[in-house]
Amino acid sequence: MRDHFQVIYASKAAQYDAMVSREDYEGNILPALEKIRPLAALDVVEMGAGTGRLTRLLSPKVKSIHAFDASQHMLDAARPTLEAIGTNNWTLTRGDNRSLSAENASADVAIAGWNFGHSTSWYVDYWTDIIGQFIKEMERVLRPGGTAIILETLGTGSETPMPPNRKHKDYYEWLEEEKGFASTWIRTDYRFNSVDEADHLTRFFFGDDLANRIVREKMLIVPECTGIWWKTV
Repeated sequence: MRDHFQVIYASKAAQYDAMVSREDYEGNILPALEKIRPLAALDVVEMGAGTGRLTRLLSPKVKSIHAFDASQHMLDAARPTLEAIGTNNWTLTRGDNRSLSAENASADVAIAGWNFGHSTSWYVDYWTDIIGQFIKEMERVLRPGGTAIILETLGTGSETPMPPNRKHKDYYEWLEEEKGFASTWIRTDYRFNSVDEADHLTRFFFGDDLANRIVREKMLIVPECTGIWWKTV
């Protein structure tokens, strides 16, 4: 049986994209990435692109971006939003993070946003093996001196970094201690147009506890902390 997030990625792309498009309303992600590696004229491979949130952000900045996701449903939702921004330096391809149809040493940056961490729940007993394969695939597609970048949540509804559960905490420590990633964090708060919108767009994804708090406290701004891990290969 598929879990909560697998169902969303397989069948609720529009609602998901409406929610994530409200995140990072202050625009902190792009400057943080540029601080790690200036993006101009770079070739990028994106893993787990979903509905194209990072793809839309990076496409106007980079030379090319080849975005992959296991869910064709998510990619189908990404295409019209990418077409709307008017760039033509991107491709969308269905693909597993462990085996992408990208050439060896073809990218300057390999980036994965908010997707590796699901493996800690989907592959409870061997998530290090699975995520390790993802990282090897990042390394395969990168040119010498290329940069691997992973973004993950550090807490929704919290103003300071707080991994959502013990599994994610273990994963983040493993990235740093075993895989040699450096890390930082930024605020990527959500801004909604109304409490009703905030309720509707968060409840299906984050569950009742956060949504009930949003309604109770009449929150239009929902704090979010995002961790960024990176290394040069």
